[in-house]
Amino acid sequence: MTQVVEVPLWIFVLVLLFAAVTFASHFLFPSVRWFFRRRLEKAVGRLNERLTRPIEPFKLARRYDMIQRLIYDPEVTREIVNYAQEHGVPENVGFEKARSYAREIVPGFSAFTYFGLGIRMARMLVNSIYEVWTAPGNDAVIQKIPKDATIVFVMNHRSNMDYVLVTYLAARTSALSYAVGEWARVWPLSRLIRMMGAYFIRRRSRGALYRKVLARYVQMATKGGVSQGIFPEGGLSLTGELMPPRMGLLSYLTDGYEPGGRDVVFVPVAINYDRVLEDRVLIAASQRGDRRFGARISVVVKFILKKFWQALRGRYVRFGTAAVAFGQPLSLRGFGPERPVEELSANLMQRIADAMPVMLVPLLSHVLGAAEGPLTTAEITERARALSTDLRNDMPAAEKDFAKQCSEALFRMRKHRMITDADDGWTIAKGEEAVAAYYARSVAHRLPQPEAAA
Repeated sequence: MTQVVEVPLWIFVLVLLFAAVTFASHFLFPSVRWFFRRRLEKAVGRLNERLTRPIEPFKLARRYDMIQRLIYDPEVTREIVNYAQEHGVPENVGFEKARSYAREIVPGFSAFTYFGLGIRMARMLVNSIYEVWTAPGNDAVIQKIPKDATIVFVMNHRSNMDYVLVTYLAARTSALSYAVGEWARVWPLSRLIRMMGAYFIRRRSRGALYRKVLARYVQMATKGGVSQGIFPEGGLSLTGELMPPRMGLLSYLTDGYEPGGRDVVFVPVAINYDRVLEDRVLIAASQRGDRRFGARISVVVKFILKKFWQALRGRYVRFGTAAVAFGQPLSLRGFGPERPVEELSANLMQRIADAMPVMLVPLLSHVLGAAEGPLTTAEITERARALSTDLRNDMPAAEKDFAKQCSEALFRMRKHRMITDADDGWTIAKGEEAVAAYYARSVAHRLPQPEAAA
């Protein structure tokens, strides 16, 4: 027992290394994790004091624990058995399949990343591109919703900036959880998105097991009070109009509703822009009849560098206004969860349409598109004023000098190559009719029809 044993130096180094790892894993790491966990809990507690709706414990649960809870859910287990029988494989194969789906879907929310990094980046990005306008009644809409209800923001989808814009504007309310498509499942973007609380979905997946895992996660999050944001159109609008809704996520919410349990309150969110960054990409996709967006990363980088150079030279001009308006909330308990989901989705889309902000660029695009010839600035302003008389509460431009706002909007439209000016007035530029129509469609449903306007 006391004899000296000689060993090679490399073996001795390995023994020390294994001992150090064992000591750290059993004594040091748990203490460090506990220390940071306590600090995180205190930070979240302070954060919840200033949020309208505090972050629910469900959202703060460890990702591993959430995955385990999901794959051992009784409904998921039954679907695993069905999957094994249908495909003729052992149940453990179906179980591992469900586990892979759960890992793909479940986020790993980080309050520090969301509020410390994400919100700051969102604020900087949005304010550098747009002047942000929120409807006067937005705060009142949220304050009237019962504290014990789960809020689901139901939004139209105009641009990829929608995620950034609504995340920034909802920062005083709570942390939103989004459903994000396959486009964002690329490292390191996917890592950041998970830490922001978003979850990935396969929009084209038809497998029953996948749908069950996704449905149960959405239902668990809703039951846990997690504020969510969904885009029922299922993708960006290619025409500028509201698209027919898809019922997938909404059906999961209604199917998982428990009478007497936590209510679900849908808040319709209408989003509109003076300029959509991807407008010509979306229009081209619409004309081809597909959803293969042709934007390249080189184009995005070139755009960012160009705007940065303009800012350095003091020549940067923002793209007008980005506006968000909340519509009349709808309680699932009051509406009736047993009613068809098609009726629910149609009701919500109508509320979004009714709350749609009337932006100047879309309004002026409508005026110029309906004109039989060139119009002067004064004529355009007068026609726009007549069309929007009853829409002042939904117009960002109504809060300022309307004539001056129209002149500035025309300047931005010319800079965007949508219109041209000559001695006899303004007209839509040749070949840009589709662009003008794209913007005009976003507000056409809120304007008087030609017969009424006459």
